[in-house]
Amino acid sequence: MANAFHDAPDGHAEGDDSAEITAPIWAVFGDLMAGLVGAFVLVFIGVLLSQIDLVNNLQSEIARRQQEEARRMALEKALAIPLASGRVTLNNGRIGISGSVLFDLNSDQLRPEGEQLLKALVPPLQVYLGERDEMLMVSGFTDNVPVPRSNTQFQDNLELSAQRALTVTRTLVREGMPRSRVFSAAFGAEQPVASNADEKGRALNRRVEMAPVPRTRNAPAGTATP
Repeated sequence: MANAFHDAPDGHAEGDDSAEITAPIWAVFGDLMAGLVGAFVLVFIGVLLSQIDLVNNLQSEIARRQQEEARRMALEKALAIPLASGRVTLNNGRIGISGSVLFDLNSDQLRPEGEQLLKALVPPLQVYLGERDEMLMVSGFTDNVPVPRSNTQFQDNLELSAQRALTVTRTLVREGMPRSRVFSAAFGAEQPVASNADEKGRALNRRVEMAPVPRTRNAPAGTATP
């Protein structure tokens, strides 16, 4: 009988130890599951945020392309007559005029045909720029053939392109373009649009381009034209 009473406490003690061992296992398992759920939630939120950014970027890109397309169509409409005549080109919002239309070779003096063309471009460009509050950048380009040494007027192609851009700019202003709407840039033989290996390509590279650009807000009016 004494042994019976002695075994019962031992048996009770063994049951308590089993419960104590089982409880920490479930606690660890619960912590693990909570950690996994937390990690899943963080991954889900990250994916969701990236998708939102992707959608926003896509919408911004669509809006930008729509604006560019509307801008291109408006410019084509404004320049419909000179574009139809083939005297100017329009590529990515840049109005191109062949150098041979505007100038003789290695000269910055406008040909009569070129002067008449610029005069015809002023009214539609003035309306286009005014409606959008933009400016016009006039850029001069040349081929890669050096200016002949006999031509002492220009030191190099960069100076030739600069003087041609200035001539076009001043002509536009004289024909009614506001000074605050136009400025000049020179690139010389840089940024060719064709190969300089033959005369056909060099003729394409000798050009003047005009591109509408956003107005520089902090620039005082009237300082755009030299």
